[in-house]
Amino acid sequence: MSTDLGDKRQRLYDILREMGGVVVGFSGGVDSSYLFAAAVEVLGDRALGVTACSETFPERERREAETLARRLGGRHRLIVSEELDVPGFAENPRNRCYFCKKELFSKLWEVAREEGLPHVADGSNVDDRGDYRPGRQAARELGVRSPLDEAGLTKGDIRALSREMGLPTWDKPAFACLSSRFPYGTPITREKVSQVGRAEDALWRLGLRVLRVRHHGDVARIELGPEEFERVVNGLRDEVVRAVKGAGYTYVALDLQGYRTGAMNEVLSDIGPGGGP
Repeated sequence: MSTDLGDKRQRLYDILREMGGVVVGFSGGVDSSYLFAAAVEVLGDRALGVTACSETFPERERREAETLARRLGGRHRLIVSEELDVPGFAENPRNRCYFCKKELFSKLWEVAREEGLPHVADGSNVDDRGDYRPGRQAARELGVRSPLDEAGLTKGDIRALSREMGLPTWDKPAFACLSSRFPYGTPITREKVSQVGRAEDALWRLGLRVLRVRHHGDVARIELGPEEFERVVNGLRDEVVRAVKGAGYTYVALDLQGYRTGAMNEVLSDIGPGGGP
């Protein structure tokens, strides 16, 4: 480990120690998993990982979060998140994530008060500063801290430290909730979210991992990582078509640009590429 990375890790541990107790929004992704693991190491039972379950959060992600929490020996709770019922969310405005995160962080604070823990934290890191992430506004408004960001950790740092710690999430592909699969302005319904989820689960069962199924009415636009793209073009095409049509889509399109974060933000000219889910 480089001296710089070691210094950042020490800063994170110092921050967590100073906090004295924390509820971590724990999705089971790369960032929140490392934060929760570090918090358990530093704070023990004064760290609590909370995973929010909803229609927009795939069952496999919940199971992975529960498995990792048990492996870490950390305290863990599941709560129900109801963002689809939050006024303003289902209409899918460009600041959709603000409504979701405000509802989530409010519930995490309720848990923190019940547990007598003084802080709520999320997994935002330095790289998130340049992304279009309206959810961070909700975090600021509700006093949610971002220890990874405070410690100066980038996504690459977090993956490296996760690998050294032996976390299975160190190379996990980025994940965003299923609501991010819809173009802004397209109403989000439980039925549509379920359809996207069934399509992605079917592709997952085919062994594909770096993927998004973007919902465009009757059309499913599939984004794949380079390795997944090669596999589909060179042999899995028919299976993919059957799987996605089986989820209820009429047409199946393979995006030649492949998987990239922020694909649904490309229509927002004042944001630029690369931000968001």
